[in-house]
Amino acid sequence: MCPPNITRFYLFCSGNVEMEIDNLYKAVPQLHKVFNVIDKIGEGTFSAVYLGEAKMLDGGRERFALKRLIPTSHPARIAAELQCLTIAGGRENVMGATYCFRREGEVVIVMPYMEHQPIGEIIGLLSFEEVRLYIYNLLKALKHIHQFGIIHRDIKFNNFLYNRRAKMYSLVDFGLAQGTADTQIELLKVVKQRATQKAGGATGKTDTGVPGKKAPRAPDTPTPLTTTGPPSPPQPQQQSAAPPSSSSSSTTATVTPTTDLVTRRVAPPPPPRKPFPARSLPRTSTVSPALTCHCFQTERVCNICMSRLGTPELHHTMDFPCVGSGPLVVTRCSVPPPPAIDVWSAGVILLSLLSNRYPFFKGSEDLVSLTQIMIVRGSRETVQAAMTFGKAVVCSRELPRQDLRLLCERLRGRRPHRRLECTAGFPAPKAPRLEGAEGVWAEEEEERGWDRVPGEAYGLLDRLLDLNPATRITAAEALLHPLFTDLH
Repeated sequence: MCPPNITRFYLFCSGNVEMEIDNLYKAVPQLHKVFNVIDKIGEGTFSAVYLGEAKMLDGGRERFALKRLIPTSHPARIAAELQCLTIAGGRENVMGATYCFRREGEVVIVMPYMEHQPIGEIIGLLSFEEVRLYIYNLLKALKHIHQFGIIHRDIKFNNFLYNRRAKMYSLVDFGLAQGTADTQIELLKVVKQRATQKAGGATGKTDTGVPGKKAPRAPDTPTPLTTTGPPSPPQPQQQSAAPPSSSSSSTTATVTPTTDLVTRRVAPPPPPRKPFPARSLPRTSTVSPALTCHCFQTERVCNICMSRLGTPELHHTMDFPCVGSGPLVVTRCSVPPPPAIDVWSAGVILLSLLSNRYPFFKGSEDLVSLTQIMIVRGSRETVQAAMTFGKAVVCSRELPRQDLRLLCERLRGRRPHRRLECTAGFPAPKAPRLEGAEGVWAEEEEERGWDRVPGEAYGLLDRLLDLNPATRITAAEALLHPLFTDLH
């Protein structure tokens, strides 16, 4: 028989939606009194999102998105995400939090529900004007969170919801967010402190600051979600901020204040691990960090460097490698990530929209991602950018920098350029499966404005995809770009 925690995790990520909803009710019983969970509408690495309906005080019904976090998430990380939503959310195209339910190790964040369409289903139908408004509203959200010192670190289509009919936008999922040095989100400082301690090898410490002691357990009294942002919508009829009667069970779910999650442990901390015996240490530890090699700036990797690939010094800064995060992340730069990585990701989104290619990059590993960046931005430019943050990149052949307009038009299927077909490294686009001849396709493209894309669009794209994060345009500066003159 599986342990309870293993069984619960299995039900959390099973493919049976009805079973998952039933398990959600069992994990957090108070949800059943407030919400009628209708369906599962999303799933990620660290959470699952459900659609719920609640009866409001005025007698109407309102839909909400219920985000159930994976039980193994650290309380400090959960609390930091909540604080981002409550302080910075609810305005400027950034999703806010309405309620939060907690019971033992289970946490459910309740947010306003926004109907949206997956970008993969509509990217080929968007007009240039819709693309312009989309990227403008994304930059507007980035400017807002960057003013609070929040670095999202996971900007992508799925995390910027888009309702095409209502022209609504919303930035979601702050589960990987980090804070700048002057962040206004206090709990992001806690997350950063934990990451620093982990990278430095700190073990056996709890969040209370007292080694070996557990954080005190607070009473299970329901309290409203503490917010410092905009006011929340009216509470559902079944929701009550008053404490339960004395007959209430001690296992009743709680609506917990944001900051309280930091001091509560999901489970008692494990005892400090004993060091491995000398004979069972990994082979990587036998190589002295000071030992030099002869493969530096060559096209090969020696045994000394291969043996260091598993060491924390090389990996602790690499949280989620992907080409959408930019060369600073792909090259494993050890400096703290700046807000510029969000701007790079916005540039990749704009590149995908202008070229009608989703996804544009598909990097399975660091070197593949770096190669794809070089194909678009040029190998020489990538090497020079890497040098600015202390990294040496060697490429066996020179890849020219692409003209972004020619590249996007070629991939979109307009004005084919033979030179790009040989150098871009991307397959030629397939002919659209539409009724009629190519002339019909050309007319539809003209109706959507793709025959009149101004040079300012590619000028902004070039600034967003600046390989050097120090000179890359900021979100605030991008909003003042000539492409958005009439939107100021």
